[in-house]
Amino acid sequence: MRTVLISGAGVAGLSLAYWLRQHGFHPTLVERAPGPRQGGQAVDLRGAAREVVARMGLLDEVRAAHTGIRGIAWVDERGRRAAEMAADALGDSGGVVADLEILRSDLVRILHDAAGVDIEYRTEITALDEKPDGIRAAFARGPARTFDVVVGADGIGSGVRSLVFGPDSVRDLGYHLGYFPARTRLDLDGWETVCNLPAGNGVGGRVVMLYPLGASGECRVLVGFVSPKPLAPEENPAAVVAEAFAGAGWEIPALLEQLPDDLYFSRAGEVRLTEWHRGRTVLLGDAAFGGSLGMGTSLALVGAYVLAGELSTVDDPRTAFARYADEMRDYVAANRKRPPGGASGFAPRTRTGIRLRNAFLRALPHLPGRHRMLGGLQRSANAITLKPYPALRP
Repeated sequence: MRTVLISGAGVAGLSLAYWLRQHGFHPTLVERAPGPRQGGQAVDLRGAAREVVARMGLLDEVRAAHTGIRGIAWVDERGRRAAEMAADALGDSGGVVADLEILRSDLVRILHDAAGVDIEYRTEITALDEKPDGIRAAFARGPARTFDVVVGADGIGSGVRSLVFGPDSVRDLGYHLGYFPARTRLDLDGWETVCNLPAGNGVGGRVVMLYPLGASGECRVLVGFVSPKPLAPEENPAAVVAEAFAGAGWEIPALLEQLPDDLYFSRAGEVRLTEWHRGRTVLLGDAAFGGSLGMGTSLALVGAYVLAGELSTVDDPRTAFARYADEMRDYVAANRKRPPGGASGFAPRTRTGIRLRNAFLRALPHLPGRHRMLGGLQRSANAITLKPYPALRP
């Protein structure tokens, strides 16, 4: 058992490829996108994931690419600060933002350089046929090939998961999210800055968040709004976002002018599976346990370390998959707990709801039991003991 096909060249897939090579495997990495995905949001590295990155020898490089975030602040439509929370207010991994944050594209670049594998872009798995001695994968382009193991690390909309487990594994969370790069005239001084708007323009509660990248004025923008149904296929995401936020205050009009035509836009969902493996196929990262709040990247990093390690200990992949699931189950469960309020806490529907939420956030750092009110992130981010799987390579 030495050949592994990994679908998805994101954090989960690249991390797994790195660790598999350390254990003497031969990973093949395929990605349906035409090339490396640029931009994207800033992501947090929390708890045990930092130890995984340290064991890869990459922690200093990751820290050097830190966005410089000091914390998160909430403002009203006039730009007046309504609440704030420093990145270390609830521990290094326990706040709304962690004290180690990096752009997803920077993390993927670092992992790609470390993994040392070629990626077959524009390649999508279209069928999987399991045999006694392997699993045969058919592709949208190119001939079919046989591998010992197939890993779906292809995100919350995983094609591998649909092929093996069926299409109905994602629970709709009731809101949309979009991300795009922009520039701002605001001096955010290292603070992620959030502006909430009540329901309007045909959608529910709305939110805009700026992630500053140093003092250059460059930033990443998150836009989100609550809506009872997904977009229709014919709807243009950029036009929908522009309409949803038309007439808004603060910096929002200037940001809307920078909306790209190819806006990254998705419906928020949560993967619901009772098992993460079947036969010679296994799921990793968001494909298996997508939908956590602020822990997706960390779960992917830890999951890749554990999966590769367990594959290195036994010849039967099914046994390795079962051990991977046993190691990860409690850790994943702890990190999928969502703070009270759900979408209404993220994007309150009314102005009164926004004021009450902000008042709660102002008080939160001073309340007893404050760690539990955010889902106990500091504890759950460290809720796994990483085994010392011996690597074949230094």
